Amino acid sequence: MILKSSLKQVIALQKANLDQKDTGLKRDLLKVIPTLASHALILSGVRRCGKSTLLFQLLYAKYKFALYLNFEDTRLYEFEVADFTRLDSIISDDKTKVLFFDEIQIIEGWERYIRQKLDEGFRVVVTGSNASLLSKELGTKLTGRHITKELFPFSYQEFCSYKKLTLSEKSLSRYLNEGGFPAYIKTNEEDILINLLDDIIIRDIAIRYGVRDVKTLQRLALYLLTNTAKLITGNKLKSIFEVGATSTVMEYLSHLEYSYLFFYVPKFSYSLKKQLVNPRKVYAIDTGLVHINSASFTEDSGRKFENLIYLHLRRTYKEIYYFLEKGECDFIVFENKKIHKIIQVCYTLNQDNMKRELNGIFEALAYFKLKTGTIITLNQTDSFEQNGMVAQVIPAYDFLVR
Repeated sequence: MILKSSLKQVIALQKANLDQKDTGLKRDLLKVIPTLASHALILSGVRRCGKSTLLFQLLYAKYKFALYLNFEDTRLYEFEVADFTRLDSIISDDKTKVLFFDEIQIIEGWERYIRQKLDEGFRVVVTGSNASLLSKELGTKLTGRHITKELFPFSYQEFCSYKKLTLSEKSLSRYLNEGGFPAYIKTNEEDILINLLDDIIIRDIAIRYGVRDVKTLQRLALYLLTNTAKLITGNKLKSIFEVGATSTVMEYLSHLEYSYLFFYVPKFSYSLKKQLVNPRKVYAIDTGLVHINSASFTEDSGRKFENLIYLHLRRTYKEIYYFLEKGECDFIVFENKKIHKIIQVCYTLNQDNMKRELNGIFEALAYFKLKTGTIITLNQTDSFEQNGMVAQVIPAYDFLVR
């Protein structure tokens, strides 16, 4: 429970703080955010990827008189569902019709309140850092009344814009190691990414879901960061971490995915059952996070490179698979249930790996009856043809800005 006077003071102080903030680099996502109308706009993404900054940018660009409230403010720790009535009174006094709510998902029953405000004719923007809570609650209470946009850490193009770098092999190599979390690329303080990982595991997972064995959860997260772009199964992980049941491991994997920390890519199959039982490839939200937190003693540039390409694809597409028959192809991309792109990733194409990489992509092209595929490398340009099919080799710094 919180007093109306206290809530009003927090809103005023947050507004004053907002007015002093530097809105930073304009995010690419800002260009595709629709005009607010009868649907709530949901901005979701991993903690510290820049959702609040995007919210400020949207507010300054289009909705300067909106009421803004960040629910992660420590002064609002006592806020309960009954306090929405007090918030209503403040909104009424403010006479605004646009509401910006940052991390409102931590308040139980928030989705009913948002539905109420939409029904009353308000335009609403909400941010959140947990895909599970957002999707579950929105699906039951805001069906057909919300539009969701996902925000990732800085893309390669945003990274280069912020750092004032040209698109090149050199800037790409920097991005591969530094990643795109705004606070880290601004300061290069490694503790930022170390503490961020702890925050996500403790605040977004352990506390929110009541996970008791936090140590195993932390070890699992570090293992996945160290093994990005590799295949994983629940049974194998159960054995590695000596967990009592595979279902517990799968639950942890689910929490890590819903916090946007990891993504799991299934093997392509027209059988959904086979997709569910086959090993999945794991990718992390940010290569800088991998670089700083990985327990590996080697650079692992090839796997980080593959992770980087996956993130670029995932910004646009959600139907992504790997292909594995006689050969392997890294990414099979679908759009609207139709095959759209076939992509092979190879940090450096050379005589030792060329046959394997070409066999994999040409087998995938033949399987899906496509004529053209792409091999993405660090800095090479080339073209290979086989049985009327073409594999174009392009450098990543060209591909990542398309």
